[in-house]
Amino acid sequence: MEAIIDLDAEIAKAAEDAAFSLIGNDLLGKGYSVRVNSLPHSLADLLNERVVSISDSSFQTAAIGPAQNTMQNNFVRSQKLKWITGDSDASIQWLSWAERLQVHLNRSLFLGLFSFESHYAHYQPGDFYKRHYDAFRGKVGRTVSIVVYLNTNWLPTDGGELVIYNGDDDKKGLKVMPSYATVVVFLSSEYPHEVLRTNRDRYSIAGWFSTNTSIASRVDPPE
Repeated sequence: MEAIIDLDAEIAKAAEDAAFSLIGNDLLGKGYSVRVNSLPHSLADLLNERVVSISDSSFQTAAIGPAQNTMQNNFVRSQKLKWITGDSDASIQWLSWAERLQVHLNRSLFLGLFSFESHYAHYQPGDFYKRHYDAFRGKVGRTVSIVVYLNTNWLPTDGGELVIYNGDDDKKGLKVMPSYATVVVFLSSEYPHEVLRTNRDRYSIAGWFSTNTSIASRVDPPE
């Protein structure tokens, strides 16, 4: 009896492999990747439905600083977030997709990525996030940052662009519109970035792949 082949699954896997390869090649060649429509729309639809259903009271005001010494600073950032814990089908599928990307990057680029953390982000009209790094050079931990956008019908007049700068001396940067299913990946300690003020509700997921910094006397969980 001939084996039954799920053509839809094969096509989806081939598309995912191709997307992951493009991201990996970008990281290797220039340290960042911007891929429009790279997140499968079936997953983007689930995540969009999930994030817009979360009540405002379930989001927390974003803070700055390390986990043990966080503080709120509305001059630096003003969005709200909710950490993703796998408490819904959408979240589970997202974490599975991110895990497959992690495996691909480790196999192709030998990055040694060990763990992953991510959160939903909600920018209300007027919200922003000033220029910053996700990690400091010479420090182990967060190695690769990823952002995916869950905004349908986004227009240039809606604002809220991500601006990726090529180092401290770059004043212009690369602007990325937060359009639906766009995936942005970059080296956490190499690229300062900011989110410009948004003019409408803006939804995204931000995540970080980290290396293992555990030592014999201390296990290092994701911050």
